[in-house]
Amino acid sequence: MKKYVMMMGSLLITGSLMVSGCGKNTEQNSSNGSGDSHNSHTATTGEMHHSDSGELPQGLMEKVDPTYPVGSQVIMSADHMSGMKGATATIVGAYETTVYAVTYTPTTGGEPVKNHKWVIHEEIKDHNKEPYKVGGEVVLDADHMTGMKGATATIDSAEQTTVYMVDYTPTTGGDPVKNHKWVTENELSAE
Repeated sequence: MKKYVMMMGSLLITGSLMVSGCGKNTEQNSSNGSGDSHNSHTATTGEMHHSDSGELPQGLMEKVDPTYPVGSQVIMSADHMSGMKGATATIVGAYETTVYAVTYTPTTGGEPVKNHKWVIHEEIKDHNKEPYKVGGEVVLDADHMTGMKGATATIDSAEQTTVYMVDYTPTTGGDPVKNHKWVTENELSAE
């Protein structure tokens, strides 16, 4: 009986951590500063992966003299996940690329994920040299969420900008997030 109680307790804790730490359970719209609406990920469309490897896609170029250099502290206005907005972050890397918001149906099935932010040009399978246009169809090589890698996606927006990889502790508490990919320059401000 004692083993059963301990096992059930572990399952409950693990399940609650997965739900609370991997995104919001409701869809919300908020301004991202550019006038576009931002749809948060829902629990039914997959879970965010928090890989702390810092592994970069092949061909990604570091930004020379970025607005926020590696090691600097910033405040995030991004609201991709619960506890992100308003959190203090440390810049781990800055890269020059084209960033996309995409809509795709997970390879694992389920409802389409709309306006996922962000996938960078180098995370598109067999990407062209030139950036993709809004409405274009691509195959994702990114693995940010379950069922994302290999999914066919439609480009919702495209912008040439600096993207940042950051470390931060969620404002909602919990473990620090290491090497989060990606936050755009307009989602950051000086501390």
